[in-house]
Order: sequence, then structure tokens, then C-alpha cells
Amino acid sequence: MYEYIKGVLVEAGPTYAVVDCGGVGYWLNISVNTYSKISAEKEVCLYVHLIVREDAHLLYGFYSKEERVLFRQLISVSGIGANTANVMLSSMTVDEIVGAIRTGNDEAIRRVKGIGTKTAQRVIIELKDKVGTSGAAESFVFASGAVKEEALAALVMLGFVKAQASKVLDKIVAGGGNRTVEELIKLALKQL
Repeated sequence: MYEYIKGVLVEAGPTYAVVDCGGVGYWLNISVNTYSKISAEKEVCLYVHLIVREDAHLLYGFYSKEERVLFRQLISVSGIGANTANVMLSSMTVDEIVGAIRTGNDEAIRRVKGIGTKTAQRVIIELKDKVGTSGAAESFVFASGAVKEEALAALVMLGFVKAQASKVLDKIVAGGGNRTVEELIKLALKQL
């Protein structure tokens, strides 16, 4: 529902930030990594994820889109809730989590408070193919997943079948090279 909140950083702690946007103060749950990047700033732009529960509406804020994408992927795993995903993002950087998942390093994931052996293995199994691709020139291209998702959403909005568009985008992304959303859409339109 919300993409980002941009405004004056009123207050921040290692687990939260209050951002004044248009005269309204928004309380956002954040990771320690996000806090370290925004703590000295006066104005911030945080990408958000809204969780609606029966008893609360919770906003989670992220310094980068990559961190938000990883958060969303983590909470899609059974046994990982929003708080556990936030603890993971506070304990490790995005690159460290992606690296642990891609290499099957469940020990690194188990070091996070609240994650046992079975949950760590589930995270690796469910996310290994989703967290990005590795290549010789680049250690972990995480952004390509986010760019592909944006391109896929645009193609679906244009009326293409999601499964078919996804296959075409997978082929293009597998071909290598960093492409923008626009470039991916143009290449996909030629093949659809």
C-alpha cells in the first residue's frame, strides 16, 4: 500500500524511527543496520512494509529496497515472522544473509536469536533460488530480483499472463548483465 515515507527524522533508536511526513509522525520498526545509516540524518526516505494484524497496523522501514525485498522474502518462510526477520536484518547485513542462504550456511543463520536448525534449513531451502544470482564479476546481484519483480508487475498490468511473462524475464535475466526495469520490459515485449 505504501512505497516509502520521506520526511524529517524526529526521533530514532536502534529498533525504531519516528518520521514527520506532512505533519503526521509515523512510527516505523527498523533494523539496526537501517538505524546506523539514518541516525545522523535530518531528513530520511525509508521504504516501508505495512503489516495489518487484528490488534495493530505495523510499519517496517528500510534504508534500501534490497533490505525490504529480503524482509518480504524472509517473512514468506513458515516460522519467520516480522520480528524475527527484523532481528535477522539487525544481526547480519543483507549481503551476509544472502550469502548464507546461497551457500547453504545454516550455521550463520542459526546464530540469529530465535532461529533454530529446522527454521534455518527451511530459510535456505525456500529462498535459495529467490535471493539473487551469483556470478564471477559480481558477488551477489540482489537488485536484479527486485528489478525483475517490478518488470513482471508492469507486464501483468499490461495484460500479459504472469507465468508466461515470468519465464521470459527469467531467460533475459539469466542471459546476464545489469538491466533497468525499462530495458527488461522492452526485451520482454519483443519475446511475448
